[in-house]
Amino acid sequence: MSSSVGILGTGSSVPTRAMSNEEIASRVPGVTPEWIVAKTAIRSRRFAAADEATSDLAARAGALALRDAGLGVDRVDYLIVSTSTPDHPQPPTACLVQERLGAYGAACLDVNVVCAGFVHALVLARSLVADRPGTHALVIGADVYSRILDFEDRRTAVLLGDGAGAAVVGPVPAGRGVVEYEMASRGDASDLIRVVAGGSRLPASAATLADGGHFFRMQGRGVTELVLQDVPPFVDKLLARAGVDAADVAHVVPHQPNGLLLDRLVEACGLTAARTHRTVEEYANTGSASVPLTLDHANRAGAFSDGDLLLLLAFGGGMSFGACLLRWSRTASTPLV
Repeated sequence: MSSSVGILGTGSSVPTRAMSNEEIASRVPGVTPEWIVAKTAIRSRRFAAADEATSDLAARAGALALRDAGLGVDRVDYLIVSTSTPDHPQPPTACLVQERLGAYGAACLDVNVVCAGFVHALVLARSLVADRPGTHALVIGADVYSRILDFEDRRTAVLLGDGAGAAVVGPVPAGRGVVEYEMASRGDASDLIRVVAGGSRLPASAATLADGGHFFRMQGRGVTELVLQDVPPFVDKLLARAGVDAADVAHVVPHQPNGLLLDRLVEACGLTAARTHRTVEEYANTGSASVPLTLDHANRAGAFSDGDLLLLLAFGGGMSFGACLLRWSRTASTPLV
């Protein structure tokens, strides 16, 4: 049996409610639709319905990924959900997804590495599957950031949306699948992206609610500077370990923070020869969902050919970084409808 492990299928799900820049501008002081596009390239995003939570989006994306892979829920041995907006502090959101899917044979766990979480979860799944050949993992990135946005803060309120993406991880032919990966963290920069209240340091209270401690906060300039400083050498390290030149990478599937930062980052990493896949214009920053959601859209659009070299690249709160280089092993997928 081949010890190569890769992606067998993908899926994604977003809420039906689309929020235009015009709607966002009507709620956020000091912005116009034109300002949002000029600063972020974002034109719309999706917001979850009142009765819709992270597990709902995650389960839908997971079901589609299993269908794309041609596997039943009984074949899922590990179910990993990457999210920083869980349904509840407890139980793990992965267990709620398990119940919705009926994947009762799976061991379930959550991963919280914010926007870099899906890549970390994918690497974990690859190790689990490689250790027990013949097993499969369902890896899902899902976030519902609309629940924790402060619409008085234009630095964050215009950037984020809700969504989920998923991938089925399992055995692939020799020479395909995960080639190499890299992960890193910068805990000294953990104050750049935060939700300070609701944990053991600042338990939920009337005071934390009044202070806005449960809202998502980000120092955008600091994040941009750190990403442009740390990510290019991080990518260089990965490519060197894999023995691959940047010119050999056919596709980049990055986290979708905002369109302008994406442009600068791809150039700084020397990846301009690759095709960079983007969903930021339509869906904004969907947190941990952004990489798998973008991967699924590209896959279902027929963008990847068998043997193509893909770089999945993500960064987020922590600060945390994750990258996975893989050689695609699919020749066809279910078209987008």
